[in-house]
Amino acid sequence: MESWSLTVTGEGEDGKAALRRRILAARAGLPARRRAAAEQALREAVLALPQAQMAGTAAVYYSIGSEPGTHGLVYALWKRGTYVLLPVLRPDLDLDWASYEGPDSLRPGPRGLTEPAEAPRGAGAVSRADLVIVPALAVDRRGVRLGRGGGSYDRALARVGPQVPTIALLYDGELLDQVPAAPHDQRVRLVARPEEGITRLPDELPFSSPLP
Repeated sequence: MESWSLTVTGEGEDGKAALRRRILAARAGLPARRRAAAEQALREAVLALPQAQMAGTAAVYYSIGSEPGTHGLVYALWKRGTYVLLPVLRPDLDLDWASYEGPDSLRPGPRGLTEPAEAPRGAGAVSRADLVIVPALAVDRRGVRLGRGGGSYDRALARVGPQVPTIALLYDGELLDQVPAAPHDQRVRLVARPEEGITRLPDELPFSSPLP
């Protein structure tokens, strides 16, 4: 994806909603071949991470629609022996987690999601993961993540320990200087982009700090 010139023109929820609309519109215009190339590049970048190679358990989202693709990544992690957890959306929009046991272990879930058919392991299962990979519409250089607005992954990320790599998968152009943030927003520690690969983000900047 070519770099975008995205400017955040509002703050709080209004700013988030406007930014979501712009990014979703841009993603909808991506040709299938660009999405496929991005998925392959992201898979290779994540699999090359030492933390991914050593992870006994990985919690990973299963992509839908125009999200950066994870189907090949999930399968590759599972094939090399990683215990893979996929999210199961609860009625209250919190996330439970269940094991991925290959492509035949999936079933349709709510809101167009694809979910594992295995027994849920509880919302706290994500806290036992050695690697956590989450979706995002954008991330800023403080690690602030813009999601879909339901708060599901904020609740999940709040259960993850401070030493666990948390990675948001993005298209090129979606790592921004600043994303509107609320006190409950949980940060990620790394982002992966098709052309740039893995970027580690600072963990010491408070939400109110000016960016360097």
